[in-house]
Amino acid sequence: MYAEQTTLNPIQLHLLEMFNHCDSEKMMLELKEVLAAFYAKQVQEEADRLWDEGTLNGEAIEHILNEHWRAPYPEAK
Repeated sequence: MYAEQTTLNPIQLHLLEMFNHCDSEKMMLELKEVLAAFYAKQVQEEADRLWDEGTLNGEAIEHILNEHWRAPYPEAK
């Protein structure tokens, strides 16, 4: 089976180029922290928007907290 060939978008290409300039483990970790902070901000902004429009509320959060997220185990054969 062959892997499906995909094309990288401009953002992916830019990130690859940025990581190409990391010449130490420390630089790579710092860049990863910046990216993690960026995505955390995006998630917070989206959660705030959903809260403001009423889609996300205490009841919805409680439901999420009690949700079973583990993937099912494959059936034994």
